[in-house]
Amino acid sequence: MPSTSERKRPVRREERVSRTYRLPLSKLKAAQRALGAATATEAIERALDLAVFQRELVDGTRAMLGVDITSPDLEP
Repeated sequence: MPSTSERKRPVRREERVSRTYRLPLSKLKAAQRALGAATATEAIERALDLAVFQRELVDGTRAMLGVDITSPDLEP
């Protein structure tokens, strides 16, 4: 059985930029709780990931309009 260190994939680090935002503290804390984020930066990153994922879901759904989907459990 491979050890934990052998199974881990290398982490690809993206370039980071420093930005300053003026956000309501109550909204930021609520987002941290809702997303289970330990830090404000993590909450913002998770929220951005969710926004991108939502767009991908919408685009994928639009691409499937008119596609007939049947259950594989149904016998013809």
